[in-house]
Amino acid sequence: MSFDAEVQRFDRQRTSCALRLSSRTRRSLLRWWWSAGDGRRLLQGLVRTGCWLIGLLGLSGAVLLGPATVVAAPSTPAGPENAFCLRCHANPNLRTHFANGEVLSLYVDETMYNTSVHGLAQVKCVGCHADITGFPHPPLTASDHRDFQMDRYPFCRRCHPREYELALDSMHTRALAQGNREAAICIDCHGSHNVQDPEVPRQRISFTCAKCHAVIFDTYRKSVHGAALIGEGNPDVPTCIDCHGVHNIADPTTVQARLKSPRICGDCHADAELMSKYGISTDVFDTYLADFHGTTVELVERISPDQPSNKAVCFDCHGIHDIRSVDDPEASVVKENLVKTCRKCHPDATANFPTSWTRHYRASRDRYTLVWAVQWFYRILIPSLIGLFVAFIALDAGRRIWDRWRGGGER
Repeated sequence: MSFDAEVQRFDRQRTSCALRLSSRTRRSLLRWWWSAGDGRRLLQGLVRTGCWLIGLLGLSGAVLLGPATVVAAPSTPAGPENAFCLRCHANPNLRTHFANGEVLSLYVDETMYNTSVHGLAQVKCVGCHADITGFPHPPLTASDHRDFQMDRYPFCRRCHPREYELALDSMHTRALAQGNREAAICIDCHGSHNVQDPEVPRQRISFTCAKCHAVIFDTYRKSVHGAALIGEGNPDVPTCIDCHGVHNIADPTTVQARLKSPRICGDCHADAELMSKYGISTDVFDTYLADFHGTTVELVERISPDQPSNKAVCFDCHGIHDIRSVDDPEASVVKENLVKTCRKCHPDATANFPTSWTRHYRASRDRYTLVWAVQWFYRILIPSLIGLFVAFIALDAGRRIWDRWRGGGER
């Protein structure tokens, strides 16, 4: 087929030429198109256009995404190396004074910093001290040491934006907003030049909270949880953050916190694998949800989570930070103390009052035998009665149908 014929065919079928032209014809057309100079000019134009588009996209990304990238990226700003800073700050006697006379030590223990999480990550000094841009340093503007700390804690957001955002809704930040300068900020929990893994060892968590909550800590360390954690180093028992959260610590005195508290206990006590290690039955959680206390609390939480409930939750009986083993004679749930515990909600409770409750045990042949027998009696009686009535109705209906079929009519 001639070249002219191919061109005419191309004009007639241009909507599908890419699929229907022969490879030989396509090559001929391309050679003619390129030799005429059109192909080279088009290719050069495409390259120039592509370069412009890439440049514009890069510029737009830098303008639109630049600030967010700086906040979220754990990068160290350009600046002097740590060794340069340590030429002065390795001096233990280096210090300055605030306007109120307080002394601020400017000494940095190089070994301590190098073994911290920041030192191991090779974060430069200016990674945190981003306001230090030259020497001599600008004069201190903070009135005292606490103001100095509070001026700097937002710098943590540059590398830890998620934790910072969570902390904004915490009880600590709310207290700061209300004027409590002693409310915890990042440095109070994590330290400054000696920041370590906050959960290694696990006991460190509770000792950190103890710096502000010493009275509660002293109570906790004597509890069944605290004694196992601090005295035995047990990694499975709850620390402060397991119940209260980490950076987004909520108010534990609210109605919502009270209604959700059984679920917090259930995180451990409903875990069959975890409880089996210590011979603790998960029935303690399941039976609570099944009895009159737990059923009501769960219902209120689902339907009206803002409505107060006077039904007992776990800590009403077991305590909060002072939870003791059920074998401890001072525990609030041992038989000798149970009436006193019940009277917190039931002031007229007598010595026989607790015996009407099976506690957190499932009735069995060996424990609460009478309750177990009654349960099985009704488990058998009710299905049997239903079955008998169904059989009676079925037989009666069958007889009536049979009589009608035989033409006998109703009897």
